[in-house]
Amino acid sequence: MQLTPQQRDRALEVMREYLSAPANPDGRAPREVQTDRDRSRVKLIEGELGSLVRGYLDGSVVLGAFKSQIDGVNKRNAYWGFRGVKGQMFFNMIVNVSDDEKECDHQLKSAIAVPATEEGAGSRIARFSDYVNQLGERFLKGGGSKVGRPKPRSIPFFLSYFWQIQDRLEWPVYYTNTVNTLSDLNLWQPKGDLSDDYLEYKRLHEELSRVFSAASGEPFGFYEVEHVFWLKGGNPTGGNRPMNKESPHPAPTHLSAVLLSESITRLPESYVPPIIAALPLMSRNDPQLQDAAKNSGTSLERAFEKGVDAAFRILGYETELMGQGQGRVPDGIAASPDDSYAIIWDAKVREKHYTMGTDDRAIREYVTTQNRELKRKGTLRNMYYAIVSSRFAGDFEGTVKSLKMETHIKEVVLIEADALVAMVDAKLREPRALNLGPDGLQQLLSEGGVLHAEDVKELLG
Repeated sequence: MQLTPQQRDRALEVMREYLSAPANPDGRAPREVQTDRDRSRVKLIEGELGSLVRGYLDGSVVLGAFKSQIDGVNKRNAYWGFRGVKGQMFFNMIVNVSDDEKECDHQLKSAIAVPATEEGAGSRIARFSDYVNQLGERFLKGGGSKVGRPKPRSIPFFLSYFWQIQDRLEWPVYYTNTVNTLSDLNLWQPKGDLSDDYLEYKRLHEELSRVFSAASGEPFGFYEVEHVFWLKGGNPTGGNRPMNKESPHPAPTHLSAVLLSESITRLPESYVPPIIAALPLMSRNDPQLQDAAKNSGTSLERAFEKGVDAAFRILGYETELMGQGQGRVPDGIAASPDDSYAIIWDAKVREKHYTMGTDDRAIREYVTTQNRELKRKGTLRNMYYAIVSSRFAGDFEGTVKSLKMETHIKEVVLIEADALVAMVDAKLREPRALNLGPDGLQQLLSEGGVLHAEDVKELLG
């Protein structure tokens, strides 16, 4: 694939941003972090992971054991984002809805085996897509739900993950984050054909590898190209998680910066509307937004609550904004009746971070009250409690444990504002790809703890 001069200049600009990115709190630059992670990836491929894939393909590891062991390896080693919707969850769906285990095993082995040529790769994606579509149709005819059937759009990520394990120098992983970032930068736009899109993605990675290597004087393989766009796509530290709870906030996204500027020098690169894009800045009590809120006749705290409510509404929840002036109640409720759960949420503006413990008693009271009221109104089975803020610090495990024991809350989720923005961005990009159920956003809620933007991106592959 040949880049235009404008595309080449834009790609090199992003590469230089990666190479010159400031150090993390531990003193290491993102590039250094990624280099260490790459060594771990290669070690895993050359050891446990590669051996497991070879064992499945040669028949010494049966399908059930292979699926379970792949899941275990990726839970212990979060280097590929395989635990998400397009990885392990897709794998589980294929096996779960298949009514012929022998056929399923044959189809998976044929698709997972590394192709010898690009033409072979395109054919394998197409054949496996036909099989997944047939599985879905049979599942629906048998009374299954649309939510529970495997989605063909997961196939490029799923197969390229296994192909890269077998030949990491030839087959790049088809990451949703990279696809979105390349599209935002106008470097490439997928057309909708799974086979053609993956092959174009591969050729673009080859071209970028050549361009980056020539411009930097250093070797840029597929892993290095991947890291350039992972950083640009929203991972400021270069790892798969922020370095620690006290890490500094990343610089505002381009769209957030536009909100505070009188002039626009470059078109926005995000799908997120301004009311949502501003949430990270609101959450950390940005001084300029304080003045903007005052000029608008409101407080930044109330504006933040309204923005969080809007985000949940865009995601598809039925929402109720409560909060100020309504007594001891949460700031809002977001319900998904079709999936039989609701989120009782609070929004906390904090310059640095929010620490649980100061208002535990009030939380218990209104969580109990709202849980009783929601149960009375409908058939919601599960209730989650969420706090949305800038960052979270301190020991919150004890508070969370007591909340779960003393109320009917299923899980407590601490949502960083950046993560909520990432959810909205993902929803607006592919509305049908991200649902609210157990194979979508509910998966994030069910894990509890602190929810980072990287968790959202990992869920989507």
